[in-house]
Amino acid sequence: MTTATTSFAGRLRTPLTDLFGIDVPILQSGMGGVAGPELAAEVSNAGGLGILAGFRLPAAELRSQIRRLRELTRRPFGVNLWLHPDVEIPLDPGGVAEALVQEVQGTLNRFRGEMDLPPSAARPPGVPDVLAEAFQVVLDERVAVWSIGLGDPGPERVRLCHERGIKVLAMATNVEDAKALAASGVDAIVAQGGEAGGHRSVWGKGGPAEAASIGTMALVPQIVDAVSVPVIAAGGIADGRGLVAALALGAAGVLLGTRFLATRESQAAGAWKQALLERGSQETTLTKVFTGLYARVLRNTFTAEYGDAPTLPPLLQRNAAQDIYAAATTRDDGEHMPLYSGQSLGLIHDLPGAGEVVARIVEEAQEALARLQER
Repeated sequence: MTTATTSFAGRLRTPLTDLFGIDVPILQSGMGGVAGPELAAEVSNAGGLGILAGFRLPAAELRSQIRRLRELTRRPFGVNLWLHPDVEIPLDPGGVAEALVQEVQGTLNRFRGEMDLPPSAARPPGVPDVLAEAFQVVLDERVAVWSIGLGDPGPERVRLCHERGIKVLAMATNVEDAKALAASGVDAIVAQGGEAGGHRSVWGKGGPAEAASIGTMALVPQIVDAVSVPVIAAGGIADGRGLVAALALGAAGVLLGTRFLATRESQAAGAWKQALLERGSQETTLTKVFTGLYARVLRNTFTAEYGDAPTLPPLLQRNAAQDIYAAATTRDDGEHMPLYSGQSLGLIHDLPGAGEVVARIVEEAQEALARLQER
């Protein structure tokens, strides 16, 4: 931990730092396919809370990554799992209308043609049914924090975690869901503002994208007023000024995704990282075309050419197009893969280490507070 971090921790502690046993109220989002042990360890070692992405990982692989993370840090860290209904009880691809499958595959075949991939008319594979085993690994390994995306753990899972000394962190995009999470007994709630990158943490029947797009500035104080547990701000935050602003809104800390995507330890593809450095906030959009769930991404050829064509149900859409995304990743082709990004990317101009990001945010927050005191 740096001198700046130590100084800031002494000056400004929040309920969050004590709750999770961390030095500064800065959390790194458990972004699927990006947040591996190296990234999470760097954030935790710097005094924040690193979070390992566990979604879709088989139990043996998740356990291996948790133990690798423990080799890299002795500090607290979290593990993120999705609890979306279509992950809890995976949808049978056989139940999807054949006409819809063929319409979606026809749209995807245009991209396959652009990338010299063979066309497909097949039903996509189902979502792996690994959640129950993954949750058991979290319990067995007694990680410091269980982080939840797209779902409510319910009182029973929270009780099982608390019996093992595990804190529970869940995300909401509106006041009603935040109240439901608090009723389940979670220890802290992430208020995910509409500026945030990646998937919207909603888990009902859906609706217009705007329903999951309340801005961080408006959402955070509403959730703070509605629940008694610590609230963490997420969305549009990438520096120390954002941390100070979040604290002023009543949040106990911040969770950052896009800023940690653009670090050396992030597992994001090179083209993805480069796009984060070169493009601006106005170039993001909310779309379902990549996974069947609304997510904020950078516009690219895929989002433009897919347009308003139908998509398969949540996550089956991702599975149907996985050959396209895999080929794009292999070729470092940022035009045919999802480039998840929040609107904070206009504040991101370099690719430092994740630990450097934490230290920099602390220093910037100190400077912001000093400027406020001088006025």
